[in-house]
Amino acid sequence: MAKKRNHWPPEEIEILTKRYPHEKTAIIAADLQKPLKNVFRMAETLGLSKTKEYMDSPDAYLFRRKNQFGNNGSRFQKGHRPFHKGDLPGMKATQFKKGHLPHNQKPIGTTRYRKGYLQVKLFLDKGKHNDYVYVHYLVWELHRGAIPYKHYLIFKDSNKENITIENLEAVSYADLLAKNSIHNLPEDLKEIIHLRAAVTRAINRKENP
Repeated sequence: MAKKRNHWPPEEIEILTKRYPHEKTAIIAADLQKPLKNVFRMAETLGLSKTKEYMDSPDAYLFRRKNQFGNNGSRFQKGHRPFHKGDLPGMKATQFKKGHLPHNQKPIGTTRYRKGYLQVKLFLDKGKHNDYVYVHYLVWELHRGAIPYKHYLIFKDSNKENITIENLEAVSYADLLAKNSIHNLPEDLKEIIHLRAAVTRAINRKENP
């Protein structure tokens, strides 16, 4: 099947046929107001090639370079081994060995605070932040299992360092918003809101055991 000619008009094909063998392709592309790659593609479709005189001229430098590194299969092939791989002086002595850990790698069990919450390092290979887990998450999951879907753990006494199961509570997003929005209300009104929320939760548990 013949290759498509990209709908070039006959007069442009004639110009390309006459000029391509002995002129710089970039000049032809500029005169025809076409992208350089389109001109190369059309020349290939037409089976055109540069003359020996042109290839021996200084104008053919880039063309020769293109052929040398692009079209004649001289690119590095899959599995290619660089000639100097591992051979530079002192290279092997400074390469990381399999299983090697950076000198600044913190050991498992290291603790830190992040945004006021205590974290403990449980992994070595999940990334800078994913190696750490919030301690209050671990305490909850140890005693109560997985945190309910779309729920958040809060500290009942607002003390993030009091990490005990008795001080932790899993609340829904709606309840969390309610808790955060009533801090500035009078104490008696706060108590009514808390009681109402407790009654609502009790009703929901009874209807959806």
